[in-house]
Amino acid sequence: MKYSRFEELPVWKAAIELAVRIYQLTSQSAFKSRYSLRDQIERAAVSVSNNIAEGFERGTTQELLSFLYIARGSCGEVRSMLCLLEALPVFDHLKFEISNLKLRAEGISRQLRGWADSLQNSPIKGQRYLTDKTKNSIREAREREEFLDEIRKVRAASPATYGRNEDE
Repeated sequence: MKYSRFEELPVWKAAIELAVRIYQLTSQSAFKSRYSLRDQIERAAVSVSNNIAEGFERGTTQELLSFLYIARGSCGEVRSMLCLLEALPVFDHLKFEISNLKLRAEGISRQLRGWADSLQNSPIKGQRYLTDKTKNSIREAREREEFLDEIRKVRAASPATYGRNEDE
């Protein structure tokens, strides 16, 4: 599926949800006097979705890749801080929420890694580099592939018709 806006990206939506849930966590009374800890985890959580958005808007595959890795780094920072919270006795009553947030962050990190892996193998340099000639070439290749798919479907639907001699 091709996305035209970062707001459509499932991984961006998941990152926004992670940030919302981090803010819900940090609104708990256990964070009341721990300003720097609360600020750091909130900023790291917001950084995930912001870097996905910024990379997507840059218009080149290489810049997108760079920002996806920055987003992964922020996801790792969130997980690291959640591990710290798990180790601090003052947050013992929040262990369930903390554990769920770690799982969410891990899932986002995996999605970002998968996307990055697919981009690294892509011959497309990015939207910024698409000329009319390149766009036409991509469109023609896609149309060619769709035509071949149709032929394959027709052949698969009537295997007896294809492959036999007309003399038989």
